[in-house]
Amino acid sequence: MEAVIKDARDIDIFCDRDHDALYISFGKVQEADDSELTDNDVVVRYRKGRIIGVTVLEFSKRPPAKIWEGPARASATA
Repeated sequence: MEAVIKDARDIDIFCDRDHDALYISFGKVQEADDSELTDNDVVVRYRKGRIIGVTVLEFSKRPPAKIWEGPARASATA
């Protein structure tokens, strides 16, 4: 599966505090025809085989390090 983002302005982010979820849509917001729940409580939404967005469940309960840390990087002194 793939997500196609032609312009960063096509990414829409919405935080729903009432449902404790973070919604991220790629391209125009559209209805998914398939989805899957990952092991880390992220719902990946698909339309016609392409990723159109993700929903992060229990967003406020995630430790900040897991939200903001990127992939592990090699030490500059190594």
